[in-house]
Amino acid sequence: MNDMKVFSGRGNPELAQRMCDYLGLSLGRLSIGNFPDGEISCKIEQDVRGRDVFLVQSTCPPVNENIMELLIMIDACKRASAERITTVIPYFGYARQDRKDTGRVPITAKLAANLIVKAGADRVLTMDLHAAQIQGFFDGPVDHLTAMPVLIDHLRTVIPRDAVIVSPDSGRVKVAERYAKHLDADVASIYKKRSRDTVNEVEALGIMGDVEGKVCVIVDDMIDTAGTLCSAAEQLTANGAIDVLAATTHGIFSGPAVDRLKNSTMSKVIITNTVPVPSEKQFDKLVVLSIAPVLADALDAVFADSSVSEIFNGENQA
Repeated sequence: MNDMKVFSGRGNPELAQRMCDYLGLSLGRLSIGNFPDGEISCKIEQDVRGRDVFLVQSTCPPVNENIMELLIMIDACKRASAERITTVIPYFGYARQDRKDTGRVPITAKLAANLIVKAGADRVLTMDLHAAQIQGFFDGPVDHLTAMPVLIDHLRTVIPRDAVIVSPDSGRVKVAERYAKHLDADVASIYKKRSRDTVNEVEALGIMGDVEGKVCVIVDDMIDTAGTLCSAAEQLTANGAIDVLAATTHGIFSGPAVDRLKNSTMSKVIITNTVPVPSEKQFDKLVVLSIAPVLADALDAVFADSSVSEIFNGENQA
């Protein structure tokens, strides 16, 4: 594997190191710093001419800093004559604005995709996008991975067979159904009742499905401020659920998220390490699973020009 080089930005270096350990590689030598005015400096400390280069960078908070750092890393590798540059973005920021849902707003997911491609990325490898159609925003190959196998393997050890997989909204029902299929579980969904009198105000949350006397698992792609997640957990408990867990890929934990999760009715909050969780944001209910083997296997497949979908039996495409 002499022609494969893996480098990491400052977004999630621990994950990149775990991926290299799994592959039996040394993490590439890269110097990243800041000039006194805040501008990012970058230097590749080893030869990448004619090499297959993988740049690992989660565009998590600080989002703007990490995205700009990724673009600069791409440019450095391109100017150093790397043969192929694959950006490995475990968490893709700016993905929530993926359409114009009202007038005079940007589509930042497309803007971020354009920046990455124009900087010189030949391929993108990412995980559990906020919306799968964002793959189409990139003018080039995109490998859209999923943390589902890792989360399912853990859930099998902590929930009973008659558990209920819960979608937090109508948009995640298909994902919940896929989890339920593998766990031999039932499916339920949370829906919002909008107020007729006040615009953009939720009057109440409702549940489609039977959750009384059941262990419920809310599955989603990310936890940001945790407001919707905690409200859903409260509604499940109020409807007779005996236990509620959350299983999500990305733990952003912005603002009041940690306090909300600590005080919620959920017994466990299960995430992966696509985004680093600092010590001050860790709490007793939190379970962090490593996604490094899945990402490393995908890197190996891309490097060997073999199928990435076979790693997931084709279930990474929806």
